[in-house]
Amino acid sequence: MKKDEMIYQLDGRPPLGQAIPLGIQHVLAMFVGNVTPLIIIAGALNLPIDQRTFLIQCAMFVAGVATLVQLYPIGPIGARLPIVQGTSFGFLPTALAIGGKYGLSGILGASLVGGFCEVILGSFLKPLRKYFPPVVTGTVLLSIGLSLLPTGVNYFAGGVGASDFGSFSNLALGSIVLITILFFKQFTTGMTSQSAILIGLIVGYLVAIPMGKVDFSAVGTAGWISFPMPLRYGMVFRLDAIIAMVLMYMVTAIEAVGDISGITMGGANREATDKELSGGVMADGAASIFAAIFNVLPNTSYSQNVGIVALTGIMNRFVVAVGAIFLIVAGLFPKVGTVIAIMPQSVLGGAAVVMFAMIAVSGMNLVTKEALRGRNSIIVAVALGLGFGLGSVPAALANFPEMLQMVLGGSGIVLTGGLAFILNIVLPEEQEASVLEENAA
Repeated sequence: MKKDEMIYQLDGRPPLGQAIPLGIQHVLAMFVGNVTPLIIIAGALNLPIDQRTFLIQCAMFVAGVATLVQLYPIGPIGARLPIVQGTSFGFLPTALAIGGKYGLSGILGASLVGGFCEVILGSFLKPLRKYFPPVVTGTVLLSIGLSLLPTGVNYFAGGVGASDFGSFSNLALGSIVLITILFFKQFTTGMTSQSAILIGLIVGYLVAIPMGKVDFSAVGTAGWISFPMPLRYGMVFRLDAIIAMVLMYMVTAIEAVGDISGITMGGANREATDKELSGGVMADGAASIFAAIFNVLPNTSYSQNVGIVALTGIMNRFVVAVGAIFLIVAGLFPKVGTVIAIMPQSVLGGAAVVMFAMIAVSGMNLVTKEALRGRNSIIVAVALGLGFGLGSVPAALANFPEMLQMVLGGSGIVLTGGLAFILNIVLPEEQEASVLEENAA
């Protein structure tokens, strides 16, 4: 392996001049997703503007610290992989329901307990690893990628709720970003190819300014420096809220397994080890505990950053650590974070559609590591057919209890993963063997 290729491996140390733009493109990819759930929760709870800004600040600080733990583990907690952590969108429906009943303190109390449950689950993941072969983890990863595509298209069109959603200007802006990424990724080499996503986002940002899509007034009103204070809203512990939140943490664990597998498959063309999976899931739970203490919704691994690793092929901890430090700085200096937060969603969408699709491609690579026929084809077909299918048509679950609707519906990831997990245990291996024998005859 050439020296310039080795520096981009897991423990390589690329020069800062290269690591900074590569790290920042990870931050730009997840930034809007990291702060949006807090904006929605703050709006639903009618929190004043200063408290909304404070929550955004906390979200950035927590994401940076949690990412560093995934990169550089504390004992068994952490995957030692370039995983980017951030506020989870998946918890939003549950958090809104709890918040309407018990307020933000009720959300944070349930999040804290759920985080401990995920840490415990992660510590027992190693003996369960045999139940997560490539056909299971690949199906989960494929489901993650497919379920995120509508989100990417919503960004591309301007963001859900935007007054100009689907306008030609938004679609043109997203297309400019997409074309720029494709050009630099496929028609250039070296640093410009590796930073194609960052270049695309910067070009889109600059083009959006004369189009009148960037409002810098928020930068002027943001503070210069501020430290996120823990336990500002206190915590309330209610059993029904805790049960609903713990169920969602089980979903997060399945999604984390898929993301970790996507990192190793997309960046190194290998399956994740027991230690990486266990440490990553435990870090997910620990990050959510830390997030609850710092007034933030549960944290999880970010799939869009898995897509960046798959697209660039760079699976490097130092690069992501630079991005994590930038997140912490943005959390301490609100003006820095605000400059990124005002990025038009159609700019992000131009990159998101590619990144999310690359996650699905990584899932395909995992699923097809073994022949996709007989038993394996049944597992993938039934899991995706019911799981992703019902996730795409949530009205089909309208007669189920609200808690089950939240768990089984939504993105469909948990149902897809659950079905793949169960079918892999239930369907006998002999079916696959008999198919091979028939084909040989």
